Amino acid sequence: MSKKGRILMAMSGGIDSSIAAMLLHEEGYEIVGITMKVWDYASSGGSTKETGCCSLDSINDARLMAVNMGFPHYVLDLREDFNKHIITNFVDEYLSGRTPNPCVLCNTHIKWDALLKKADQLNCEYIATGHYAQVREENNRYVLSKGLDDNKDQSYVLWGLTQDSLKRTLFPLGAYHKTQIKEIAEKNGYKNLSQKSESYEICFIPDNDYRGYLNRKIPGLYEKYAEGNFVSTDGKILGKHKGFPFYTIGQRKGLEIAVGSPLYVNKIVPETNTVVLGTKEELNKNEMLIRDFNLIKYGEIKKDMEVLTKVRYKDKGTNSKIKMEDQLIKVSFSEDVSAIAPGQSAVFYEGNDVVGGGIIV
Repeated sequence: MSKKGRILMAMSGGIDSSIAAMLLHEEGYEIVGITMKVWDYASSGGSTKETGCCSLDSINDARLMAVNMGFPHYVLDLREDFNKHIITNFVDEYLSGRTPNPCVLCNTHIKWDALLKKADQLNCEYIATGHYAQVREENNRYVLSKGLDDNKDQSYVLWGLTQDSLKRTLFPLGAYHKTQIKEIAEKNGYKNLSQKSESYEICFIPDNDYRGYLNRKIPGLYEKYAEGNFVSTDGKILGKHKGFPFYTIGQRKGLEIAVGSPLYVNKIVPETNTVVLGTKEELNKNEMLIRDFNLIKYGEIKKDMEVLTKVRYKDKGTNSKIKMEDQLIKVSFSEDVSAIAPGQSAVFYEGNDVVGGGIIV
């Protein structure tokens, strides 16, 4: 065994995880590669060609990289667990009028759990991924922080990682910019990796048509909920919609309704199949509640704690105060925040460090 240690490296076949494996290999770690297959392209029913981390090409690319660097590679079949927990939750959340974030749930409850279990089976001390994030030990806790590259930082989708998970996780790309990773790939003869297109869609909806996916997943969904009412914030019926599961908070496009001024989805009421529309200003809120939270940096919320809160992945964040209230976290913003969507993740930052995160009520 290497003096540096034995690492289970999660490999998607893309540039980030491939170069992460290369960096660790060059540092002297003993690498075991693993690719997680979480879904079948055929089962998505989409119209685009097979791409992404679960395609046969991507699995073969990951295996080829492992062969080239001389370490073993395995494929871990997680399709049953993924379907049971992630896809079922995705559908259930939309049917409850919320907007889910399956990537966060997958990282927390599928990928890391499976990686750590497999790492134990293969006698690996650590696991590693190609995420742009960083982790360090401080005051007897493992602290997650942003990756150096602000444009690629992925700490937002990792807020659910526990102390036990962070303790055994390495993020080799955390101290790099994406441009540097591309340069390393080309310098080492992997120009094909640097030229690979990157997908930012949900992996099991490669065509990004979640409405079509829901309708295919639940036959008759459209017919069941079509012809519900669009109503104004004061209760006036404005027209008919295509079914509440097909809308998200803040949505403006695709409403197919005209009242003389722009309207946005302000609220979704599944019990009555109602979609409430309002002005852009009516989307603003100055507080929210958070459930199912995970506190990373301190393990608790300090009195009068001030943080920067992000309510979506590309959100720049808003200064806020957080406190416990009836086993939930109450967030009070310093200024109004638009289009806060129940079901999405809220992540709290102190500088570059992740204080914690949770699900918006």
